[in-house]
Amino acid sequence: MMYWDIFWSFFIANILGYGGGPATIPLIQNEVVNRYHWMSLSEFGDLLAIANALPGPIATKMAGYIGYELGGGFGAAVALTATILPSAIAVIILFKFVNLFKDSPEVKLMTKSVQPIIAVLLAVMAYQFFLAAFEDSGIFHLILLTGLSYFTLIKWKIHPSLVIIGALFYGGILLA
Repeated sequence: MMYWDIFWSFFIANILGYGGGPATIPLIQNEVVNRYHWMSLSEFGDLLAIANALPGPIATKMAGYIGYELGGGFGAAVALTATILPSAIAVIILFKFVNLFKDSPEVKLMTKSVQPIIAVLLAVMAYQFFLAAFEDSGIFHLILLTGLSYFTLIKWKIHPSLVIIGALFYGGILLA
């Protein structure tokens, strides 16, 4: 039954996650943290940070890790299959229609309509991470890491993965 739950949770998140990684992350979080309680919000945030720092698609890295933690190698294979399958099915079925509808105003409007929904989902997830960080590490560390992240990303133009790695080291050394 566990493997079915793993498959179903990642399949649903990825079939509904129109737009790639940013759209699927809140859906995966809902399944993994809220519905099945396989991880805490803090653990999910740590996994998201590590997945962002590594190359490749975020959803597949997260699925592989979560599946492996829950069901070993077979669990990872099930989670990865469920993550890749919706896109593979869509590409196979919809490939014939790409040229027919690529300039359609309705399709363009539909695509533009999804963007605010994704933004709201990401904002809600960011707010939940903010509250969890505040509860877990306190206001001092939260303000310090926020300020350092702002300056390193915006002012000094350091690559985001290096900022994430730096924050991970900070948390591992001072907050562990």
